[in-house]
Amino acid sequence: MTALLGLHRNLAAGEIAGQVLAVLNDQGVEVGSDRINLVFMGQGEPFLNYDNFMQAVRMLVTEAGIPASRMTVSTSGIVPRIADFGAEDIRPKLAVSLNASNEALRTSVMPITKKWTIAKLLAALRNFPLRNRERLTFEYVLLGGVNDAPSHARELVDLIRGLRAKVNLIALNPGPEIPFAMPDRDRVLAFQSILTAAGIPAFIRRPRGRDIYAACGQLKHTTELVQLR
Repeated sequence: MTALLGLHRNLAAGEIAGQVLAVLNDQGVEVGSDRINLVFMGQGEPFLNYDNFMQAVRMLVTEAGIPASRMTVSTSGIVPRIADFGAEDIRPKLAVSLNASNEALRTSVMPITKKWTIAKLLAALRNFPLRNRERLTFEYVLLGGVNDAPSHARELVDLIRGLRAKVNLIALNPGPEIPFAMPDRDRVLAFQSILTAAGIPAFIRRPRGRDIYAACGQLKHTTELVQLR
């Protein structure tokens, strides 16, 4: 493997849809018979490749027969595209990587917030046209000793109060050269309890592939190991 990580080009719509269909075929999944949950993430920021991403969604819905209701797109918060996305006739559900409970903290762990602040992001989400029984999803990666304190949980409650939303809590997956620590389980549970006590549905996402460095946040390290060989 010689290519370095980083943006070389955007995937075309056919390439995005092709990846999905190739995996479904490899796993023997039958569209229409088997339950499918499809999440657009891990290919780069979907909203920075918006037109190709949306074309791929339409192809998967109209040509492959996968319901848009079984799809979710995860964005770091490209504010102008949130309004565009809400106006789409066919669209997946929306998930936002928040990962912090205040502006200073989010800026330190997610540099994209220098352009699109939490205030701008939350304003766009409060105007987002949710469908019947639909909820926004906030993804919050817990970094040990950084954003996992009870005070952060209470700030998060205040931040998203009034939104029809749920929170997915993701304990950081550890690995060499990852500059953050995995949070203690007790802190993860305490964080969840504060959210649920405030009436916000909060779920702890079960990690998969952590032992082979294939879990969320570990793929960059795995690629670097391959390059060194």
